[in-house]
Amino acid sequence: MAHSNRTPEDLARPNWTFLTNHGHVLVCIASDPGIRGRDIASRVGITERAAQAIIADLVEGNYVKRTRVGRRNHYEIHPDQPLRHPVEQPHSIGELLQLVANLAPPRTGKNVSDIHEHPDLTEENHSPSR
Repeated sequence: MAHSNRTPEDLARPNWTFLTNHGHVLVCIASDPGIRGRDIASRVGITERAAQAIIADLVEGNYVKRTRVGRRNHYEIHPDQPLRHPVEQPHSIGELLQLVANLAPPRTGKNVSDIHEHPDLTEENHSPSR
């Protein structure tokens, strides 16, 4: 079966991944707390409207706090929040981000966005165990 309508970018993207689009959006926000919705959409491979809906879900679920700074949004992740599926609930968002985005979960009272302002928080456990 030919897929003549697929772009090179489509061909490079796998048909499925281990994370949902919600997980991908969360990783984008953790990596850049000031990221624009259109940039999230582009990186994840979804529409801007879908990115906005996912951000709204994350805000409503108390996984992300959105603050308006001038004309832009700034996001703050609540890393202690549990993952949503019963199989995953013993684990937190911070643990997921540490594994997937190579971001150390912040110490109590810190947010993932603090990592960008205090790089020393990410120095621990960056090399794989041998």
